[in-house]
Amino acid sequence: MEKQTISRRFFLFTSSMAASLAFIPAGVKAFYNNVKRAIVRSKEKETVSIIVNKQKHTLSVDSRTTLLDLLREELHLTGSKKGCDHGQCGACTVHIDGQRALSCLSLAVMMEGHEITTIEGLAQDGKLHPMQQAFLECDGFQCGYCTPGQIMSAVACVNEGRTGSVAEIKEFMSGNLCRCGAYNGIVESIQKVAAR
Repeated sequence: MEKQTISRRFFLFTSSMAASLAFIPAGVKAFYNNVKRAIVRSKEKETVSIIVNKQKHTLSVDSRTTLLDLLREELHLTGSKKGCDHGQCGACTVHIDGQRALSCLSLAVMMEGHEITTIEGLAQDGKLHPMQQAFLECDGFQCGYCTPGQIMSAVACVNEGRTGSVAEIKEFMSGNLCRCGAYNGIVESIQKVAAR
């Protein structure tokens, strides 16, 4: 096998190219910042007062912040999951004034005066909500990532009386996806709570 040697000319050429690249990022970054200032609107902060899990919070947030990001990043309530971030999987489901809603599609500034309940707010006095308990008993979860959103939708399903048949439950829960396929346990959990 022939040993390859690096020529002095090759070494000097590559070294000078690498040195010249060190100066480019500053110029590119300055150009990017100038374009960004010209095109992208600056962030507008608004003060919003919302009730989350029966506690009032007054926060200054970017007007473009979603409820999901507010819950997870500002209030550190990480039970609501960021799955698709497009309103297609249901992992971020919360209750707004008792109705299920996708928090990734809801702007935080629009929640002024509304009451939000997350998965963390379902348990009362250290006791699991009946739906949480049913999910444990009926094995309504596998990896658990979608479980908070599934439980929030399941509670709404029972509260709205959408439990007349398995088909009705499946139709009502169709906006919540489970990649593990724990649907039978989820339906069983809902039926168990509805029968009480």
